[in-house]
Amino acid sequence: MTASLPADQLPLELHVDGVIRVGGTRVTLDTIMTAYRNGASAEQIAESWPAVSLGDIYEAIGYALRHSHEIESYLTAREASAALVKEENLRRFPQEGLRARLLARADNGARD
Repeated sequence: MTASLPADQLPLELHVDGVIRVGGTRVTLDTIMTAYRNGASAEQIAESWPAVSLGDIYEAIGYALRHSHEIESYLTAREASAALVKEENLRRFPQEGLRARLLARADNGARD
């Protein structure tokens, strides 16, 4: 008697914006791998992001480890993209004087 194992579909989905999401959720592979690289276990990641099943987290980590060169390139590109977005946001919304502006806004709201 020969046993057969059903092939599971990988729980990773590449969206049109170039972001890989895990388990049909909005949680990104970047998020899972950052937590994993920072020492979180799959169980701890599942507790932090309960939308993703523990099995999908294990599969995502396993895939990333088996395809480390491709995933490293992807993560590096995502980090560069995030840095550009942050730079643009800081340019558009300067942080200088932010505390004073927020406190002034709070004072005006308290007087109304």
